[in-house]
Amino acid sequence: MIGYITVGTNNLAKGAAFYDAIAQELGQVRMMENENFIAWGTPGGSAGLGLTKPYNGEPATIGNGVMVALEARDRAQVDRIHALALSLGGTDEGAPGDRGGGFYAAYFRDLDGNKLNAFVMGQ
Repeated sequence: MIGYITVGTNNLAKGAAFYDAIAQELGQVRMMENENFIAWGTPGGSAGLGLTKPYNGEPATIGNGVMVALEARDRAQVDRIHALALSLGGTDEGAPGDRGGGFYAAYFRDLDGNKLNAFVMGQ
């Protein structure tokens, strides 16, 4: 149902390095980019995540209650993504672990404070 999602940034170059590393771990690549926007996704497919400077020129701010969930292959990849995000300057919002019902997830924020998680179901 969701085609892609974008998060705002105040420093596209620094944010790009953060998301390049996360995308690489997920097997994704940059699909589109210009001086204000970068999108990552599946080669030959659609974009999944975009990073953008706000169109209105105002500072990017985080959305209270907004979170981007990145589907991982397995629990080990959830663990790697969380550790990678923290090593890149992201902040911890919840260590990897079972959240009940076969939902295994780790939560973190990017360099601009946007909240993300990496998750896997049924493993």
